[in-house]
Amino acid sequence: MCSSDNGSSGIPVIFFEIQCLSSRLEYIKTHCSPSWFSYQKPNHLFPSHLLLLLSLSFSLKTKATMYRASVLLVLLCVTCTVAFSVPDGLLPNGDFEYGPKPWQMKGTVVKDKNAIPNWEISGFVEYIKSGQKQGDMLLVVPGGAFAVRLGNEASIKQKIKVTQGKFYSITFNVARTCAQEEKLNVSVSPNKEQNDWGVLPMQTMYSSNGWDTYAWAFVADAPEVEISIHNPGVEEDAACGPLIDSVALKLLSNPSRLRDNLIKNGNFEEGPYVFPNTDWGVLIPPKIEDDHSPLPGWIIDSLKAIKYIDREHFTVPEGKRAVELVGGKESALSQVVKTIPKKTYVLTFSVGDSNNGCAGSMAVEAYAGLDRIQVPYVSNGKGGFKVAKFKFTAVSTRTRIMLLSSYYHMKSDNSGSLCGPVIDNVRLVSVRNPRRLL
Repeated sequence: MCSSDNGSSGIPVIFFEIQCLSSRLEYIKTHCSPSWFSYQKPNHLFPSHLLLLLSLSFSLKTKATMYRASVLLVLLCVTCTVAFSVPDGLLPNGDFEYGPKPWQMKGTVVKDKNAIPNWEISGFVEYIKSGQKQGDMLLVVPGGAFAVRLGNEASIKQKIKVTQGKFYSITFNVARTCAQEEKLNVSVSPNKEQNDWGVLPMQTMYSSNGWDTYAWAFVADAPEVEISIHNPGVEEDAACGPLIDSVALKLLSNPSRLRDNLIKNGNFEEGPYVFPNTDWGVLIPPKIEDDHSPLPGWIIDSLKAIKYIDREHFTVPEGKRAVELVGGKESALSQVVKTIPKKTYVLTFSVGDSNNGCAGSMAVEAYAGLDRIQVPYVSNGKGGFKVAKFKFTAVSTRTRIMLLSSYYHMKSDNSGSLCGPVIDNVRLVSVRNPRRLL
């Protein structure tokens, strides 16, 4: 990047090397992740370890030592560039805690398309501080101090490095801020599949606090992709749109069928990223809104989403994850398995409640080809489960296994939040001697 023909170790060389270091630091500041720098506090522009290196470099005396310091700084920049290859968790500045500078805003409206670090925006985008008022409504951000609101035809985009051909899931928090129906269009480019995007309706809110978490999956068609979240609505009030907070990414594996279980991912341990600071689960949209389910092995075969829950915030029958059927018969999940005609199979699964105040008489319907059973479960809303068993004879080489809730349920806290029975530990095995099961 820099070179000098002056071989002496005098003042001109030191001044030249300081200029080189300064230019490298400016390059780091411009191109590296904002997690290295504070956009909110100018007096803390560089992290302490980088300031230490900078101060040391100014006191160095020889050109060789200055070169070694320069190499260290270049390595630091390489390190922060690699950080854009996102591990499981938040995208760079995925929680929007690093925001625009004051001159890049007009009130709450962001005017510069690159004002929010790591993001590119378009349309009517607002930078919202938690506790801000909208009329009589108090806007609360669950994951930190700031969020963005997408108004008319507004979008946020970010480019990330991924592994081409791998399967990923995006998770993000969203809240509706206006009375009318709101939607979000989630997409990734480049994308070899035509019309492969998800339009997620925000009309139904499932949590008690006004925030929901959604997941959406995709296959990476290139080593670098651009994630886009777009509000396609055009309302009379341009600011009328959903709040977005905490956008995360997770690499998903494709679980294989085990010898003792023909169901893939029957324990639901493989699924989308779950934010550790949220206690309302992750909504997995139906197939009509997401061709690639973020719940590997399963198809959300219904009109409504299902909820993915974790042991840290809910009661689950086994392991760390389970699913809750929150939309009655409009909330179903299925899986197609290979079977042998006229052979007997046994399907077992756990039915319970997640200790979230969802009380009452529940029932789960299980379908296997032409056969069906209904499993009742009485919930007190405080956690618990039972194991159901379903024996059937296959009639074809492929059998669709489907589970759905027979009834609609709401939490007992008068919030109007939808809830339902929990499903876990789904297992399917073939049996040689069906009479032993009688």
